[in-house]
Amino acid sequence: MSALRLLLGIVVAIVVVVLAYVGWMVFGPGPMDFANGRHVSLSAYTGTDPTGMPPELSYAGRMARAAYLTRAADCESCHTAKGGKPFAGGLAFKLPFGTIYSPNITPDKETGIGNWTDADFLNALHRGIGKGGVPLYPALPYASYTYLTDADALSIKAYLFSLKPVHFTPPENTLSFPFNQRWLMRIWAYFFNPGKRFEPNTAQSAEWNRGAYLVEGLGHCGECHTPRNLLQGLDNRRKFAGTVTSGWRAYNITQDKTAGIGAWSDQEIADFLSNGHAAGRGVAGGPMGEAVYYSLRYLMPSDIKAIVAYLRTVPAASSPGLPAPKSTAAPAAPKEGVVADSDPLGKHIFEGACASCHDWNGSGTLTRYASLTGNRSINDPAATNVAQMVLAGTGGSANGPVFMPSFAAAYSDAEIAAVANYVTARFGAEGSRLTAADVARLRALN
Repeated sequence: MSALRLLLGIVVAIVVVVLAYVGWMVFGPGPMDFANGRHVSLSAYTGTDPTGMPPELSYAGRMARAAYLTRAADCESCHTAKGGKPFAGGLAFKLPFGTIYSPNITPDKETGIGNWTDADFLNALHRGIGKGGVPLYPALPYASYTYLTDADALSIKAYLFSLKPVHFTPPENTLSFPFNQRWLMRIWAYFFNPGKRFEPNTAQSAEWNRGAYLVEGLGHCGECHTPRNLLQGLDNRRKFAGTVTSGWRAYNITQDKTAGIGAWSDQEIADFLSNGHAAGRGVAGGPMGEAVYYSLRYLMPSDIKAIVAYLRTVPAASSPGLPAPKSTAAPAAPKEGVVADSDPLGKHIFEGACASCHDWNGSGTLTRYASLTGNRSINDPAATNVAQMVLAGTGGSANGPVFMPSFAAAYSDAEIAAVANYVTARFGAEGSRLTAADVARLRALN
């Protein structure tokens, strides 16, 4: 009997611990709970309405306003496959448990959303429920879009319905069990979708509230920059501390001065958001480059300023393993600085494929966008984004403000690992130790 009681006690203890941990994940803080003040409904708010359009576009026509909000919500980047028609879907989201393809959101009545009512569209953006009651995967960031007002959400719908219909059916998702069970998304949404519209904070400025609406709602920045818990909900206890998503590292954008943007000036943050580049800080590539190209570069100066003001209030969170970026240029002579005599492959590849644009001191010979000095990615000992940039390049458009060719076909996994390790050692604070296997895993995500 005593053994049975002991076993029962152990089982009960395990259940209690599991339930406590699940509760800890589920009942964490919301994305804006870090700020002091009281949140009220928009109808009860007496300040300037933080939703809708910025002052610069207050007199813009209906479709101009709709286009602005659609760009602010960054819909095109996720609903456009490489080489595909804009908004026609088919972009692959490669996950550890399978692949999700974005749907067609053009007004085609057979393969798109041409038959969707206003209620259908609001259900999708606010609740994660598609037409006919089909639960949607949170690849659609409805846990962020839920903050959008009905008016702004329907303005986006109006823009999408103004597009030329594209008859295209994206590939079927290839998710393993149990992730292919859509009904489970109802449970996920119950726990992790706030399910409410944006509520201004009465203790904060009008600019802060506008920034919060843009960052947490339309821009859904936390979907990439906030780590996720085991249930794949956003862990706002580590808000904006950075994480790896889609094979790219979304960096820390808290006020931490070592790993985050606490040491950046307001102008540097604004430049990075608007242009995808800040001198001495780096260039936006991968998903961030796409966010700049499809969305952020279209925002009005007042909205960029509001985003900066909001980000300035996000508490610092450290990112272990990320040193402060090296701010001094490397030596101009290739024989000085890092000389990989024990493994000269990386240096050899850099000399043949990289030095003509980036120079041996990392200053960039053709454009300031090619500068490597101070670049956050170059100063990441994991070198994830360095390897990804070598693999994917930028194409000179959707992935960033400057052309960099893809070298995926030109070099092997071992060669790309070698040049990434050389670059981080020569121009960064700490050299990386990528292997061919690491690069192979990244290549599979492209």
